[in-house]
Amino acid sequence: MDISDFFDTFFEEAQELLDEMEQHLLALDVDAPDPEQLNAIFRAAHSIKGGAGTFGLEVLQRTTHLLENLLDYTRHGELTLRRDIVDTFLETKDMLQDQMDAYRAGEEPDPEAYERICKVLQQMALDEIGETADVGGAPAPAPAAKPEPAPEPEPQAAPVESASAGGDLLEVVLLGVGEKDRELLIAELGQLGDIVSRDGEEERYRVLLTSSASADDVEAVMCFIAEPEQLQIRAVEASSLPADAPAPAPEAPAPAETASKAEPSGGAAAPVAKPRKEAKPRDGAAKGAGKGGGESTSIRVPVTKVDQIINLVGELIITQSMLNQVVDDDTNAGGTLSSGLNLLQRNARDLQEAVMSIRMVPMDYVFSRFPRLVRDLASKLDKEVELVTEGKSTELDKGLTERIIDPLTHLVRNSLDHGIEDPDTREAAGKPRVGKLTLSAQHQGGNILIEVIDDGAGLNREKLLAKAESNGLQVSDGMSDEEVWQLIFAPGFSTAAQVSDVSGRGVGMDVVKRNIQAMGGHVEILSRAGEGTTTRIVLPLTLAILDGMSIRVGKEIFILPVNAVLESLQPRKEDLYPMTGGDVLLKIREDYLPVIAVHEAMDVEGAGTEPTESITVIVQGEGRRYALQVDELIGQQQVVVKNLETNYRKVPGVSAATILGDGSVALILDVADLHRLSQRKREGGPFDTSRDSMSLKEVALS
Repeated sequence: MDISDFFDTFFEEAQELLDEMEQHLLALDVDAPDPEQLNAIFRAAHSIKGGAGTFGLEVLQRTTHLLENLLDYTRHGELTLRRDIVDTFLETKDMLQDQMDAYRAGEEPDPEAYERICKVLQQMALDEIGETADVGGAPAPAPAAKPEPAPEPEPQAAPVESASAGGDLLEVVLLGVGEKDRELLIAELGQLGDIVSRDGEEERYRVLLTSSASADDVEAVMCFIAEPEQLQIRAVEASSLPADAPAPAPEAPAPAETASKAEPSGGAAAPVAKPRKEAKPRDGAAKGAGKGGGESTSIRVPVTKVDQIINLVGELIITQSMLNQVVDDDTNAGGTLSSGLNLLQRNARDLQEAVMSIRMVPMDYVFSRFPRLVRDLASKLDKEVELVTEGKSTELDKGLTERIIDPLTHLVRNSLDHGIEDPDTREAAGKPRVGKLTLSAQHQGGNILIEVIDDGAGLNREKLLAKAESNGLQVSDGMSDEEVWQLIFAPGFSTAAQVSDVSGRGVGMDVVKRNIQAMGGHVEILSRAGEGTTTRIVLPLTLAILDGMSIRVGKEIFILPVNAVLESLQPRKEDLYPMTGGDVLLKIREDYLPVIAVHEAMDVEGAGTEPTESITVIVQGEGRRYALQVDELIGQQQVVVKNLETNYRKVPGVSAATILGDGSVALILDVADLHRLSQRKREGGPFDTSRDSMSLKEVALS
């Protein structure tokens, strides 16, 4: 068996365990630690150590072994938790992450960092426990070095290849494992050695095998399928077996004195043969154990495979649109064909929604990264901050969750540094000494709304205007608060009094806005002096499929995202107000909206030029409303989004493209960028959109 085939599975499992370890460490109450949390942290370290030993990741195994010893002292009350001890545990977790990343990249971990963290953990064990503490032996001078020989090797520290050539006789007892999971476990045991016998019942099933692997190595492999509490593994002596039976009877376990004499190849027998607690079924592979067995409720699928399925579903939607158009154009089409196409459309929509749901992950995937950031940054800034998360179960496309992490990190750091005051200042202002930072997520129509809310000092209008003016930005006292708040997204803008490693260099917020716009979203800011600031991010749920409104301008078809469309109307002449520079404003109730003639912005010939004879679509983009002048509203349809920059290049005023039912290419308009494009063209800008759009269609149709 090539054990390297399981590397990816181990790294994924270990990553989940490291994340779980960090979450429990951050949630620990040092004054009254929860025993269940301590046990969960210990189990995570134990599982990582066992897997690392199985795969020969020596540095990762040794570091985790030291941490595991300290965690064991902690959960048994021999080591009293303090904040600095938790900090050291968190630092060790970061070191384990670095080591695992190095191994995953095919490299050796940093030997100096490894030696330093080992000394820190060993010194903690000596200081807190005393000379009797198990410090795990001195660290090797380099990752590749072998441990110095010792009369009695450390338990669980020997790699698989150190086992004796002849092989040991191991007894494996499965507790409360269902039939299906039991067969998986026995199949794995068959890969590790030769099965001598197997018998028992569901609550207690015994397997006897000869193997060159140690009991700890066998346990490490088994823990990928079952919990440690569901396994009892020990070495037994062949002489202790009855002459007429290859395995002991299930109801007659070996006596304690026999177990104490048995020595597994990886170390002393006592830790291996120690009886375990009653098995507890876990979610996943072992869920339903003891009830006839339960199948796994989830599978791991590479994102590339999911993307391939989504692309195929997109092509199915396009084909269905083509067939619908054929039926619409052929007045003699039979009712049976039309009925069949309606059924195809309904099934395709259901299939598309089911496939898209595969890529949806809860926002907890994003929010779980911030408790550690808030804790460390608040400590560095000498502030007291409580982090609250809301809507963690709200789902978002996995591709967007990966891309939203960096912008959210900038916003959280900004709130902690500039927003929330230090405890003394807050107390003087009549506020609680502990500031509150809230991360929330919720669905809003076809979008997801993510908010970063702090109860700090809020934005200072006068300070922002003064800073913007000193930076050469065009500002005026008549600007609305919303326009003033948007100044913080200007490149190089910062109000920090001095540059630090947290902020002050004028980078970050402009990147936040740019990245969110690249995802088809926008940022809004709400702030009140002395009460705090809310930064609101509005994103589409997915970038693969879009509900669009088809519009006609001349002979060209364009797509508007439905979630950007507010209403449509035919304007009256008395509601239009020409302005200097060629701009036109449309009065809608009490608001005056800039009119964007799509045919002018996109250089479309043969379109209507008189606003009162055209249709005006009121749309919203980046928190502002605009009036788009078009010739006709065709209708609403679902479109498959094709990335322009990947397949062609960036086209001003356009966010993406799609393929219509007749095979032609339609451009998906970016409302806010379309307004900027219109302004530049009126000012004599350099854009030649007719060339860009025609070239795009020629490329697509070719």
